[in-house]
Amino acid sequence: IISTNPRSLVVQDVLIGLLILLERNPEATFAYLTMEARNVLLALFVVVTVRLCVRNLETFLHKLKLSAQGIAYLLFCNDKAWKKPADPAQTFEPFLQATSSQKIEKKTFVFVRHGESTWNDTFNKGPHRSLPSFVIGFIPNLIKALSYEYYLLVTGQMDSWFYDSPISHLGLKQVDQLGKFLSEKPTGGKEKSLIELLRSDPGAPSSKLLSSNLRRALSTMAASFRYRLKANPDEKILVVPSLQEISRNPDTLSITPAQKPTTPSFIDKETKICDMEGIFVKQTDMSLHLGNKPMDTNGLKRMSEFCDFAFTLKEEALIIGGHSIWFRSFFKTYLPYSSTHVSKSKKVVNAGCIAFTLLKTETAEGNR
Repeated sequence: IISTNPRSLVVQDVLIGLLILLERNPEATFAYLTMEARNVLLALFVVVTVRLCVRNLETFLHKLKLSAQGIAYLLFCNDKAWKKPADPAQTFEPFLQATSSQKIEKKTFVFVRHGESTWNDTFNKGPHRSLPSFVIGFIPNLIKALSYEYYLLVTGQMDSWFYDSPISHLGLKQVDQLGKFLSEKPTGGKEKSLIELLRSDPGAPSSKLLSSNLRRALSTMAASFRYRLKANPDEKILVVPSLQEISRNPDTLSITPAQKPTTPSFIDKETKICDMEGIFVKQTDMSLHLGNKPMDTNGLKRMSEFCDFAFTLKEEALIIGGHSIWFRSFFKTYLPYSSTHVSKSKKVVNAGCIAFTLLKTETAEGNR
């Protein structure tokens, strides 16, 4: 009796592996079972793992390629290394004078940081737990993460705990709270107009939803703006590769093949907050997704590329799902160097939003 359930397939292969050992040498097998059980279990583990990987060869090879990329990025990439550009204040202060005739374009940005990821859950303390509890629980949590990774590998799922780490259960709670907050019509205060923009209320400035190509950012946008997407079934989240996080860690590598729909993670599939798969397939535009960031890129190149791209879009405002280091690097680069704004030194909280206006002008040295 053969079941297609992944858990049943694992049990089935364990039994087949044991039968193979018994058939080839039953006396030796029983001897090993009684005298060298650990070696038999290790051999059985290898047999089962190999059989399952062969059965799911396409997924296994894709993850093998991703692992090789991860090692290469870890050793050779310079994603956080770039020459500091000119101080934005030197460019814009003369043009902001009332007598200046220099043309300046403006665009409203709203950064939305993703909810906590499984990588964060394993390796970062976070504000939700104390340092002692994090230290005590680190090894058990790491074992849990490695167990999930092994299970996802041998069952042939295009998923991972570490690579392109998905949003965690805590992260889903965070983005659910943001979604519920946005579902309530604002009554007043200085944020009223921004909330109306995020909701795409009638009369609000035109806006577009954008996301990094990493799954936790897309899950955040899908869940946080679920009411907006439901009210506007033709609207799509545009995935923009230049928003990919600035880091050499494997959680910043995209697991999704170029221009293919994002596969919901094992955590996304469990949630009842929204139909993640439906949004990923029907309301996500993957046309710009070309796979992982190239080895010769860095954060400054991608931020500059994104700024140029942003001003080609007709919408007045862009709502951008992304990542903490990318956002902090953006503020360090494009705020005046004399500014001591907190965004330069602190990360945006998970599922937090920050709005600002970005200015653009043309100079003899190019766009600034």
